[in-house]
Amino acid sequence: MTANEPRSPHSIDFNQLKVGDHIHMIGICGTAMGSLAGILKGMGFHVTGSDQNVYPPMSTQLKNLGIEIKQGYKKENLNPRPDLVIVGNVIQRVFEETQALLVSDIPYTSLPEAMGEFVIADKKSVVVAGTHGKTTTTSMMAWIAEVNQHKPGFLIGGIPKNFGQSFQVPEKDLFVIEGDEYDTAFFAKVPKFIYYKPKFVVLTGIEFDHADIYSSMKEVSAAFKELIQRIPADGVLVANADSEEVEKLLPLCQGKVLTYGFKKGQYQARNISFNKGQTTFDICKTESGSDQKVETLKIQVYGDYNISNAMSAYLLSREMGWRIEGCLEALQNFKGVKRRQEIIGTPNNITVIEDFAHHPTAVGMTISSIQKCFEGQRVFSVFEPRSAASRRKVFERAYIEALSQGQNVVVARPYDQSRIPEEDRFSAENVVDELRSRNVNAHYKDSSEEIVNYLSSEARPEDVILIMSNGGFDGLYSKLLNSLNKE
Repeated sequence: MTANEPRSPHSIDFNQLKVGDHIHMIGICGTAMGSLAGILKGMGFHVTGSDQNVYPPMSTQLKNLGIEIKQGYKKENLNPRPDLVIVGNVIQRVFEETQALLVSDIPYTSLPEAMGEFVIADKKSVVVAGTHGKTTTTSMMAWIAEVNQHKPGFLIGGIPKNFGQSFQVPEKDLFVIEGDEYDTAFFAKVPKFIYYKPKFVVLTGIEFDHADIYSSMKEVSAAFKELIQRIPADGVLVANADSEEVEKLLPLCQGKVLTYGFKKGQYQARNISFNKGQTTFDICKTESGSDQKVETLKIQVYGDYNISNAMSAYLLSREMGWRIEGCLEALQNFKGVKRRQEIIGTPNNITVIEDFAHHPTAVGMTISSIQKCFEGQRVFSVFEPRSAASRRKVFERAYIEALSQGQNVVVARPYDQSRIPEEDRFSAENVVDELRSRNVNAHYKDSSEEIVNYLSSEARPEDVILIMSNGGFDGLYSKLLNSLNKE
C-alpha cells in the first residue's frame, strides 16, 4: 500500500449528482456497501446492486428498503446505464460485470471515496478504527450521539439493535463511521479510512490481520500511521494504551491524545463486576500512582473488550462536550449489535449465541467471556474459518491458542480455499489434533449438516452453543435451531 489517494479512472464530480439519479453498487451485500446503499436511498437516489453472496441480515435490510439486488456479476447488470457505479472492495477486475464497466464510459468510484466526498463531505467526522471492537464501539458512539440529540449520520459494519439498521442519513453536521484498514478497491490499494476525513478518532488496538493484503505487522502499522497523521490539530485521538503498536504511533498525532486501558493509559477500568446481565465498572484517572474516579459506567453487554469499547466511547463523547447524563443513559441502554454475542434462540433451554469473531484474539476473548458469563454451564464453541486471513496457515498457531480456552470445540471445514496456495492453507484437522493433545474436547466437521447432527446429539438443556463466523456459515444457524426444536 502507498500513501497515494488515487481517484477512479472515471471519476465524477459528486456535485453533479441529483436526486433521482441511478447509482448501481457492485458487491452491494457487503456490510458497508449495504449501509451506504441505505444512505443513498435515503438521500433520494435510485439504488440497485449486484452480488453473488446474498444472505441475511444485509439481504433482508436491502429488501425492506426496496433496493433491487441482481444475482451474480453479469454485464447485463449495467443495463439500463447507471449514472454512477460504486465498486466494493471484494470485486475483482476479472468479473464479467467489472470488465463491462471498465470498457464503458460509466463513472465509477469506491465506497470510501463516495463516503468521504459525497456523504461525510464537510461534516464533523468520528472515525472508529482498530483490529477489534470497531463495530460495537461505532454503534455505541452513534447511540450516544442520538440520545444527546445530535441526529448523527452513521455507517456501521453491523446492525446496532438500538437502531435496527446499519446506517442513518445525517440530519445535522455529525457523521460516525467504522474505519476499516482493509484496502479500498482493486483500483485503489489504500486503507479505506484515509478517505473518511477523521477529526475525532477512536483507536481500539492494532494487531496483525488481513494477511491477504498485509505481509507484516510493519505494513499494518503503516496503514494506521496514515490515519493518525490525518487528524488535525483541533482533533482528538482516544487510543487504547494496552496495545503496544498503538503506543508507538501516538507521538504522530497533531491533535489532543487521550489514552485508556486496563493496565496502561491516563484512564483505566477499575472495580469491575457482573450481575444479572449488567456489567458495572469505574473509569479512573491515574495520576502519580493513584486512581481518581471519574465515572461509574453500567452496560448490558459483557466481556473485557466491551468494557474497553465503552470506555473509549465515553471518553470521546465527554471530550466532545456532550451531556454526561446522556452518555451514561445511552451506554446503560445500549443493546448491542446483531451477530455480536447475540442470543438467537433457546430451544429446549439450550442457549444458542451467534458472534462475528474471526481474528484469533477475538475468538479467544469471545470464548472466554461467554464461558465466564455462563459459568457452571457447558459451552460448545463452534468456529468457521471464513475470513481471508483465517483461511491461511499464518494464523494456525494463534487459533490453536485461542480455541484452547474452550471446553468443547468444533472447527468447521474452512470456507473456499481454492484461491489460496495449498501450502498456505489453514488446516482445521491440524488444529483439532493439537487441541485434543491438550485435552480439549475438539472435533472437526466437514459440513454444516455434520455440525448440526453432532450438536443435536450432544447438547442438553442448560448448555450453551457459541457459533463464530463472519459469514452465512451455510445456513447453520437456522438448521441448528430447527433441529434443536425438534429434539
